[in-house]
Amino acid sequence: MPKLALIRHGQSQWNLENRFTGWVDVDLTPEGENQASQAGALLKAAEIKFAHAFTSYQTRAIRTLWLALREMNACYLPESKSWRLNERHYGALTGLDKAETAKKHGDEQVKIWRRSYDIAPPPLAKTDANHPSHDLRYADVAPADLPDSESLKMTLERVIPYWESAIVPALHGGNVLIAAHGNSLRAIVKHLFGLDENEIM
Repeated sequence: MPKLALIRHGQSQWNLENRFTGWVDVDLTPEGENQASQAGALLKAAEIKFAHAFTSYQTRAIRTLWLALREMNACYLPESKSWRLNERHYGALTGLDKAETAKKHGDEQVKIWRRSYDIAPPPLAKTDANHPSHDLRYADVAPADLPDSESLKMTLERVIPYWESAIVPALHGGNVLIAAHGNSLRAIVKHLFGLDENEIM
């Protein structure tokens, strides 16, 4: 039976600054680079030979994959990128300091936005520079598919069609490695194990 390995990206600059990141393209910190290499070392020690790798359109996940593959001496591995593996979009919370947001809106409201399965934060204005419609990497994505904000439920509805159409067929050809984001990976785990909303949150 083929194996599936899931890696969350290493620490990013906005992780370090405790800011909502979502779809903003923030790079890894030096610590994040070390974490990615350590993940690769663990996979190498496990002696898993991968046939294909998948990642998102976001630099922190792409570089995590590359650093892990380098550690595994597997930079030759075929890889596929998809926006559907991107992190959950945090809407108007994007870029905000998490502690300051809690002070402004209250801990309970922020908890609802962050931890509810089907409640999304307020949408990000399409005029905002961080809206994905202004990012060339999404030029091949239909405008109607670009999110302004997402709940975990909406993230799952974005991720699972790609899982079924691209990743499952790849698993028929061998072991698969996915380097992505906390919430896109959570969506896959929920789908695979049939977890309910409370279990995945």
